[in-house]
Amino acid sequence: MQRRWAWLLGVAATVLVLAYAIALLIDEPLRRLTERQVNARMTGYTARIGHLDFHPIGFAVDLRDVVIVQDAHPDPPVLRVPRLTASVQWRAIIHGQIVANFTMHAPEAHVDRTHLIRELEDPAPVEERGWQEALQAIYPLKLNEFRIDNGTVTYVDGDRVPPVTLRELEVLINDVRNVSSAPDVYPSPVRIEGVVFDDGRLRVDGHADFLRVPHLGVKGHIGLEHVPLEALRPIVARYGFTLAAGTLTGRGHVEYAPEVKIVDLDEVRVDGLRADYASRARTARPVQAAAEATAEAAREVANKPDILIRAKQIRVSGATVGFVNEDASPRYRLFLADTELVMENFSNQRTEGTARAKLTGRFMGSGATVVSATFRPELDGPDFDVDARIENTDLKAMNPLLRSHAKVDVASGIFSVFAEMRVKSRRVEGYVKPLFHDLDVYSEAQDEDKSLGQKLKEKAAEVVGKVLQNRPREEVATVVPLSGPLENPKAGTWATLIGLVRNAFIKAILPGFERARGLRR
Repeated sequence: MQRRWAWLLGVAATVLVLAYAIALLIDEPLRRLTERQVNARMTGYTARIGHLDFHPIGFAVDLRDVVIVQDAHPDPPVLRVPRLTASVQWRAIIHGQIVANFTMHAPEAHVDRTHLIRELEDPAPVEERGWQEALQAIYPLKLNEFRIDNGTVTYVDGDRVPPVTLRELEVLINDVRNVSSAPDVYPSPVRIEGVVFDDGRLRVDGHADFLRVPHLGVKGHIGLEHVPLEALRPIVARYGFTLAAGTLTGRGHVEYAPEVKIVDLDEVRVDGLRADYASRARTARPVQAAAEATAEAAREVANKPDILIRAKQIRVSGATVGFVNEDASPRYRLFLADTELVMENFSNQRTEGTARAKLTGRFMGSGATVVSATFRPELDGPDFDVDARIENTDLKAMNPLLRSHAKVDVASGIFSVFAEMRVKSRRVEGYVKPLFHDLDVYSEAQDEDKSLGQKLKEKAAEVVGKVLQNRPREEVATVVPLSGPLENPKAGTWATLIGLVRNAFIKAILPGFERARGLRR
């Protein structure tokens, strides 16, 4: 009996030794074969496999030092994987299915914006580029579990800007082939976690249906915590925006499937935003193109029954935002400090009701600002109401603007403005009423280096200001009506609002100074 067991153990050991010996002998031929088959099934990309280990026990394969490059732009590689493991998913066998697990250990993906744009312009559909076939060339079984362990994604926007990263990426996707779950809409659990831009956190918990046609379906909860917005600086810079600080936090439900698209956010919060928009000729075209594309997208999804975009609350806290006119001479900056914004019930569906927003802040650091607005989903262009007031702004802080547009400046003065605007059916109705008081245009100390002609012009402006004053309150008042078609009927809600505020604001400030110039003539 003991001899029989010894004989059986000896046979088993011999088989194991032979199996591993054969595995060692076939590792390199199998590596070359796998690499050749992967490349034969991919279009526009080339893979290199540094080493392959075949494990007879468990029927597993380890690929080491896998590198994938885009043929048109081979440096840097789009993907590096120190180790990729493929094995049989044994628990699926009890359900009568033979499928595989794939695990990528510490992969590094590199996404270049220029290369990505060219890739997206490729007319060949993604399914025809061979990615799924390439995975099956590595391992002959259908993928059922996919895992990423400690992954990194680097996005490069250009040679002159720093990259942005998503690191410590953990991804687990189960039951891709739907072999262990009852038939359901979304049978495959999906979990994603990672660090966004060094300090922020990303978490996705949901389910997917990878076998749905014409494309996959996915739904779940997404959460972002304290994502630093300054990492987006290189991306928004081409549109004239400067991001100096701010963090983004948000949470909500997302569903994307052939039958329905839903983005339903419970909360979006931006804290400590520091941002300017610089108006300059070289960025005007991309800004306009982006605004028109956004407006067109808004019109396409407005009130569509299968698309829901909703945010229960959007909050901006402690922000300083500015507008810089780079093309003016001299350049000037208008800003709103200590800004607080709360928007509730934002949606693309009219059945969800109107969205309401309230903004407070200090214009130019001194003028108490309150803006209330009501927005309705678009049917025939932007549809909103705005009531705004700015009170007791130190006019001296606006001297660069006055020099640029009225060719004068002030030694002292207080500025306030009140406005109402109603936009509907591609028309605007309303008014802007500015008030000036305690206006002092000429100052010997401030103007000692100016020419005699400039001093005389500003003195004339001071005289006219005094003539126009309402004596009991020592105020200069002008009402500017707003009535007529929108300047750009193709613009969306936000572009229209910003344009109206900018134009109305300039018209509100300058009438008194323009009168002074007319009197001088």
